[in-house]
Amino acid sequence: MNDGVNGVALAVFIFFFVLVTAMGFLAARWRRAENEHSLDEWGLGGRSFGTWITWFLLGGDLYTAYTFVAVPAAIYAAGASGFFAVPYTILVYPLIFTFLPRLWSVSHKHGYVTTSDFVRGRFGSKGLSLAVAVTGILATMPYIALQLVGIQAVLDVMGVGGGEDTNWFVKDLPLLIAFGVLAAYTYSSGLRAPALIAFVKDTLIYIVIAVAIIYIPIKLGGFDDIFASAGDKFAEAGTGGVLPNGNQQWTYATLALGSALALFMYPHSITATLSSRSREVIRRNTTILPLYSLMLGLLALLGFMAIAAGVKVSNGQLAIPQLFEDMFPDWFTGVAFAAIGIGALVPAAIMSIAAANLFTRNIYKDFIRPDATPEQETKVSKLVSLLVKVGALIFVLGMDKTVAINFQLLGGIWILQTFPALVGGLFTRWFHRWALLAGWAVGMVYGTAAAYGVASPTQEHFGGSSKEIPGIGEIGYIGLTAFVLNVLVTVVLTFVLRAVKAPDGVDETQPGDYTADVGDPGVQTELPPATAGASH
Repeated sequence: MNDGVNGVALAVFIFFFVLVTAMGFLAARWRRAENEHSLDEWGLGGRSFGTWITWFLLGGDLYTAYTFVAVPAAIYAAGASGFFAVPYTILVYPLIFTFLPRLWSVSHKHGYVTTSDFVRGRFGSKGLSLAVAVTGILATMPYIALQLVGIQAVLDVMGVGGGEDTNWFVKDLPLLIAFGVLAAYTYSSGLRAPALIAFVKDTLIYIVIAVAIIYIPIKLGGFDDIFASAGDKFAEAGTGGVLPNGNQQWTYATLALGSALALFMYPHSITATLSSRSREVIRRNTTILPLYSLMLGLLALLGFMAIAAGVKVSNGQLAIPQLFEDMFPDWFTGVAFAAIGIGALVPAAIMSIAAANLFTRNIYKDFIRPDATPEQETKVSKLVSLLVKVGALIFVLGMDKTVAINFQLLGGIWILQTFPALVGGLFTRWFHRWALLAGWAVGMVYGTAAAYGVASPTQEHFGGSSKEIPGIGEIGYIGLTAFVLNVLVTVVLTFVLRAVKAPDGVDETQPGDYTADVGDPGVQTELPPATAGASH
């Protein structure tokens, strides 16, 4: 790893960073509404984004800097078992095709901003709504932190901020500047900022991947040599070669399935979805988003290329940035680093907005200030979005990076436990609200306790997300095991509670709400405050 600063790469990186910063602030004037003081405007971009804006926004939201750094890093460290991210993103799109249009319709009909809004309206339970909101916020915090870890990895490889002995403030100053800029334009522009910046981010990533997948193999002698080098490394390590061995198959399958079920439970995924203009936009996006899965598969191959290129790093998260610096000309290294850095800013902005909306709608308005006006809601959400980012920054600066990664794995286990209430509620009212709450609690307790008992070379607790599956004996994803327990408890208790005629909450939705589209009564193409200001 170079000890000095890569000046050319840094200059290119700064150019793109300044470009997206300017776009972030200008986004406040993009598709501007007459009344900006509402969560629909600040937190959902006026619910007016079309197919391509939504596609870039969802892509920028789901395929993050952490994906860019961590997926090939997993391949670099563990071989093909790290490819689980590719099948899970393939599994997720048919899944969301079935339920996201229904969520869009009922949310637009009733003005729901968060998943917890829907859960409260569907089951008439503020307690269940609070559980979903708290879970979403908890799961999102370490996810935001990991975006900052992605920026930090790039800065480390560029040599910015000094070495380990440097004063902590000087070392972390570039990260603090990036954080400050992110916080400022998110506060100013809301969801419009990451929506606009996502165009630049995704274009850069596609260019970098296209060049890397052609240029680097040519320099390394072709894919035959790359796979041979990777096979030799894993054979020497005693892991049996590039392919996962037999005892890893359950882990691979359960991790892929559990991750697919969890991905669109995250608040930021839903925020990007609800910002779209119509049901048809959502349905179209589920058919074209798999293009990102193709990109992800190519991206994962960079892990094998790093092995073949002889990249040696103590922290696997630095493997791909280091590969780029070693293989590319300095100017294109700067482009690649900018793609990773901007790939952190877009999802971090959406995640902080999503977490802030959950707090404002489902904690502040439901339990603290029920009579809050739309203007007050927006002010609170803006402030909370800043606090969420500050919390993530403290998380990154104050804790070991492996801790951040493992807490994000724990976040995936947690967020999966909201699936029965959200997706179940979109299709049936049969589940009892108390049963759903009990199932959620069992899943959360089991998942947290099981993850606490997993050790790793660097940690005594929370060292991973896989453990022996009770009754089967194979090692599998803790989140999926917890989810199965959650569903079992929910179903059994629902039978019991229905039998004893326990009181149901009031369902404020109607069957027709789940298929409503733009032009139907109560569903507008754009919300009334946005009509005059946003149509040109």
